Amino acid sequence: MDKELSIEARRFKKVREEQNYTQQSFAELLGIGATTADIERGKTKISGKAVMELLRLFNVNPLWLFGKSFTQYVNINGGDVSPKVITLDLEERETIALVNQKAAAGYPHNIQDLDWYESLPAFNIPLPQYRNATYRGFQVEGDSMLPNIRPNEWVLGKAVSSITEATDSKIYIVVLKDSVLVKKLQKVSSNPEKVRLISLNPEYLPIDVDIKDVQELWMVNSKLTFGIDEPTDSSLLRQLQKSMEDLKGQINNLNT
Repeated sequence: MDKELSIEARRFKKVREEQNYTQQSFAELLGIGATTADIERGKTKISGKAVMELLRLFNVNPLWLFGKSFTQYVNINGGDVSPKVITLDLEERETIALVNQKAAAGYPHNIQDLDWYESLPAFNIPLPQYRNATYRGFQVEGDSMLPNIRPNEWVLGKAVSSITEATDSKIYIVVLKDSVLVKKLQKVSSNPEKVRLISLNPEYLPIDVDIKDVQELWMVNSKLTFGIDEPTDSSLLRQLQKSMEDLKGQINNLNT
C-alpha cells in the first residue's frame, strides 16, 4: 500500500515517526489542522506552511521531502540557499517555473507556499544542459546588468545548495528576504558572513548583504532574448565595405 503513496507522503510520515509525534500532536505542532492522517494517506498535499515548519523546526530539506535530494537535513543558518519548493508536471517530472517581474515582487514572501507556485507558468527544456538539476527562470528588471543582460530579458538559473558552492564573478539570481536581484557575486574575504553583489553597469555601486539574508541562490547559465537587434559592429562593417566598393569604383573610373 505504501508503495502507491507519493514520496513526500512517505517521507513526511518518516519525519513524524523519527520525532516521536502522534498524528494529532504533529499536526498541532505544524499548525496544519487536527491530524496529519490525510497527508500520510496521500489524500492531502503538504502545504507550504508545513514545509516551512519542517525546515524551521527540524531542518528537514524540502528537496529531500519531495524526492529530489538524498540529504535529509540542512543547516538553515549555515548558508543553505537551496530551493524551498520544486515544481512538477502531471507526470511528476521537474519543470522550470517562470517568475516574471510582478511575481518576483512577491516571491521572497511566498518562497515556501506550494499553492502560490501553482500560479506560475512552467515548462521543460529537453536539452542535456537542463538535466539532473533544478532550474528556475526570472525576468530581469532594470538596467543594472547592461550590456550583458537587458531590461525585461529572462535569465535561467541552476539551483545552488550552499553559499560555499558559489563561484566568484559568476552571475546569480539572488533571492533576499525582500527582493530578487540579478548580480555578479563576490565573497568578502574580510567578512565571511557577507557577500558582495556587483552590477555590470558601472553606474550602480556594489552592495554587501548578509549571507543569512539570502534565501535562495541560482547560478545563471542562459537567457531568453526577444526582439534581437542587429549588432552595431556588423552594421558598421557593411558600411565600411560599401564605402570601399564605392572607392574602388571611383578609382576604376579614373583609370578608364
